[in-house]
Amino acid sequence: MSRALILGASSFALLSTPAFAQDSGQATENSSDQPAGTGSYRPGEIVVTAQFREQKLQDTPLAITAVDSALLEARSQDDVQAVAQQAPSVTLREQGGAYGASMGASIRGIGQFDFNPAYEPGVGMYIDDVYYPTLTGANFDLLDLERVEVLRGPQGTLTGRNSIGGAIKLFSKKPEYETSAFAEASYGTRDRLELRAGMNFPITQNLYARLSGVHKEQDGYVDQVDYGCANPDNPEGIAPTIGNDGTGSTCVLDKLGGQNYSGLRGAIRWEPSSDIDLMVIADYQNSDRTSAAEVQLVGPDNFDCGRFCTYTNWFLPAAGDAGAYYTSNRNKFNGWGISGHADIQLSDNVQLQSITAYREYNNKWGTDDDFSPNPAVAAGGINDLDFWFFSQELRVNATLTDWADVTIGGFYSDQRSTYWTQQDIRYFGPEPLQFIGNDPVNADSKAAFGTVILKPTYGLTLTGGIRYTEEHKDYTFVRRNLQYEQAPIGSGIEALDGLKSVYDGDRVDWRISADYRFSPAVLAYVTVSTGFKGGGVTARPFLPTHATEGDFGPETVTAYEAGLKTNLFDRRVQLNLAGFYNDYKDIQLPLSDCSAYGGGPCAVRANAGDGEIYGFEAELNAEPVDGLMIDGSVSLLGSKYTFIADAVGTSVQDDDPIVSPEVQFSAGIQYEVDLGDTGSITPRIDISHRGREFHGHALDVVSTDYEYYKAYTLANARLTYRNADRDLSVALELTNLFDKYYTTSRFDSVYNFARTAYTQVGRPREWRLSIRKEF
Repeated sequence: MSRALILGASSFALLSTPAFAQDSGQATENSSDQPAGTGSYRPGEIVVTAQFREQKLQDTPLAITAVDSALLEARSQDDVQAVAQQAPSVTLREQGGAYGASMGASIRGIGQFDFNPAYEPGVGMYIDDVYYPTLTGANFDLLDLERVEVLRGPQGTLTGRNSIGGAIKLFSKKPEYETSAFAEASYGTRDRLELRAGMNFPITQNLYARLSGVHKEQDGYVDQVDYGCANPDNPEGIAPTIGNDGTGSTCVLDKLGGQNYSGLRGAIRWEPSSDIDLMVIADYQNSDRTSAAEVQLVGPDNFDCGRFCTYTNWFLPAAGDAGAYYTSNRNKFNGWGISGHADIQLSDNVQLQSITAYREYNNKWGTDDDFSPNPAVAAGGINDLDFWFFSQELRVNATLTDWADVTIGGFYSDQRSTYWTQQDIRYFGPEPLQFIGNDPVNADSKAAFGTVILKPTYGLTLTGGIRYTEEHKDYTFVRRNLQYEQAPIGSGIEALDGLKSVYDGDRVDWRISADYRFSPAVLAYVTVSTGFKGGGVTARPFLPTHATEGDFGPETVTAYEAGLKTNLFDRRVQLNLAGFYNDYKDIQLPLSDCSAYGGGPCAVRANAGDGEIYGFEAELNAEPVDGLMIDGSVSLLGSKYTFIADAVGTSVQDDDPIVSPEVQFSAGIQYEVDLGDTGSITPRIDISHRGREFHGHALDVVSTDYEYYKAYTLANARLTYRNADRDLSVALELTNLFDKYYTTSRFDSVYNFARTAYTQVGRPREWRLSIRKEF
């Protein structure tokens, strides 16, 4: 950790040096004026709406990473997960194959990584101010976006429940009156093909539309190999499922980690007058790809296929009530949503905003939990998750005087999930535990909120906010035999059929903040705020008492933060600093001892821990000379548990970190070389570092080395040519430039039964050539 701290600090210092060498004077112009230079993006000038009103990033007293479309393009970032590489204290991770098309998220060590609808996210995800309430389907493609805002720290009064760690907000480009269009085509490693296009056009003088679409496909990078085919004389006697020509070339069944995604977005906007702005946005997305790129981490040596190879087969032989069958290595996601946005200026000082939204999706996937070809230890399942969600939000923004602004509003949401699953648990006892679940999960939430912003004297702003939330969730358990005719017999699980687990709760969150502008170049702020992640119910009970008594309340945080935002050296440098301390209470943890819930195997979740999280973050954006852009970030985090319930057992221990990695940093630099009438050429390089990340103790019996994912540093490079009119660009990019081998997630839940565990591996070095034309 000390080496990483030194490296991170040194990199940040090096990035800062060129900018400070330019000018030692203080900026004297107002911070809202246009900055110097001619660069293509200006993070300090991005207008954000984190406080429900338009403010420049450097005028907003919150820890925010804001990235506009130009910087997204410069960094070769086309999905929301990629943005996390440059945002301090942020983890966005596409989950392994056992969790479907889901993405885990945490900010400052607080988040959630289980897709099950019984559990709530810990980071709020928003698209055009519409809340996205699940981890499933959350790795959004950044299609036709205006900007991304990453709000760090609890947003309990602003965005509400489940933003205990923070919030990530995506804003698409709005339709405008001007006619414009773009088209982009890319080709790259493993037959990567990507097509993007969009157009903006007026329908009438006050009515305009915007349409955009994307399709991307790419072969996977982990070979799924037929074990019997590649090892015809294997000691287990496993027969091949495909022919073998003696060379092994025909033994590859599939390629894991591939892409096959299509998405459409459309918006229509009506402005009948300067006081009324109405917009409807609709989107559709479809993905049908192979499962995540995972390989064996622990298991028999003869089942170790290699760094980018696996022998897993998604096959279960006949056992119990089940005949032999394949669970499928496909991951299929299909979803759509529509939202209506009304922005009405009721008077010079009063604005009404209404946001109405509906979304639904379906995700189907299979799992091979033992991740091996061994039929003697097979375990897996089939999953089919249906979901729909409705929400309505109203806000009124009012300017009471020239020194007082107020926002009041209300929010309502209703969501339904139906989680169909066929579970084949062969490690439960002498007989396999096999059942079909078809569990309906209902949840709704109501909230009322208000924020007051006061400016009692020049340079000083005081902000106070409060939010009251009520939430309800009920989960009905369906447990039937594999023929779906009657409740299964044995193991006590038949008693779960028809049981309903219910959670009801409410919560008040608040925020108090003060910021002071010492000069046009320097803004300092302090804030105290609270947030919570919603309560819920135990999703995977083994006994009726686990279901009926296994509900749990919200986990909460009280956060203390101080920060500094600067526009230095004639606004060529934006340097933002933040330090924070989180008092983290009622942490939702899995139990290993269910004595208080009737005994038996235990998968109950409860409010079973308290802790502290603290840290420092810095972000830099600089243009020391025209055309040279430098950006960087660093986060240093620490944490400790102050209480862990005895029922948690050894899965979480007193000296375990709550938050990891403790060190993250990133740096990027680009320089646009002017070629006169020929155009320009811009080389860019980015690096990002993640320190070691704590996983858990499940594999301690093998080696304590498996407690952590190893630290890694990635580098990306991009070379872009633009013509003189800047409407045509050609870019060559390399990701994972030094071909670093690293792992991002792990599944080890069946190790005690199968003696196997597997891990998701990151993408190897890849190249892509892109051509983009704007009209």
